[in-house]
Amino acid sequence: MNKAETKKPVARKLLLKLLGSRDNVKMSASSAVRVGALFNISENSIRVTINRLHSAGMLSLVDRGYYLLGKEGVNFAREINSWRNAETSLLPSWNGDWIVVHTHMLAKSDKKQARQNDRALKILGLKKLLPDMHIRPSNIQGGASVVREKLQALGLSQQAAVFCAFDLEPKLHLRAGKLWNTAELEQGYQQGVIELKESINRLPTLSLEDATTESFEIGDSALHQLVFDPLLPSPLINESLRREFAELVRHYDDIGAQIWHQFLSLDNTQFA
Repeated sequence: MNKAETKKPVARKLLLKLLGSRDNVKMSASSAVRVGALFNISENSIRVTINRLHSAGMLSLVDRGYYLLGKEGVNFAREINSWRNAETSLLPSWNGDWIVVHTHMLAKSDKKQARQNDRALKILGLKKLLPDMHIRPSNIQGGASVVREKLQALGLSQQAAVFCAFDLEPKLHLRAGKLWNTAELEQGYQQGVIELKESINRLPTLSLEDATTESFEIGDSALHQLVFDPLLPSPLINESLRREFAELVRHYDDIGAQIWHQFLSLDNTQFA
C-alpha cells in the first residue's frame, strides 16, 4: 500500500482506537506523534488532540508521561469492542417477536439528545417501522430489558419506551422484515472476507511501516462494519456468512495487534 494513497483518519479516532484495542495500553506523546506520522497527521494536531482528550476525561496521564484511557475512554472502548462477543449474545433461534422502541414522548427540540438517540438505535440495528417507532428482531438474550440497558448505555433517553411485541399483525410483520437491506449486508460479509484474506497474505510482504498502516485501515473498516451490524437472525439473513466474517475479523485483529506491538515497541510503548 502506497503511503501517498493512505486515507488520513481523524486523530481522535486513531488514538482512541489504538489505546482501546487491548486492556491497559499505555502510550507516550512521542509515540502518538510517531503513529500520527504514519497517516500524515501533524505533530501539532496529535498533541492538541491528546490535550483535548485528557481534558475530556478520555485519557489519563500516568507515570513518566504515558497516557492510557480515562474513565470516559474506557466506556468508549467497551462500546467499540463489544463486537467481539456479539454473536454469543444472540439466541440460537428467533421466534418472530420484535423489540420495539417508542420515542413519541421525547422532545424534538433537544438536538443533542436526538443525535444520541439516533446513534444508539443505529448501533443496535433498530429501524423505523412507523413514526416514532423503531424495531428489531428480538433475538438478543435477555430480551427487552437487556436491549433497554444497552440502548441507555449508548445514550438513548431513559424516557423512551422499550418493550417486546409478541403478536405483530402479518402485514406489519412482513413490512418489518424488509426494513434491512440484507442483500447489501451479505455482500458486505463476502467482500469483507475477500479483503481480509488478501490483506493477511499481503502483510508479510510489506515493510513494518506499511504493514502497520494497512492493518489499521483494513481492520478499522471491518470493525466499523461489525459494530454497526444489526445482527439479524435467520431467515432474515445468512447467519453463517456473518459468523465467518466475524471470526476472520477477530483473527485479523489479533494479527494487527502483533504488528502494532512490533511498531510501537520501538518507543517502549506498553501495548499488550
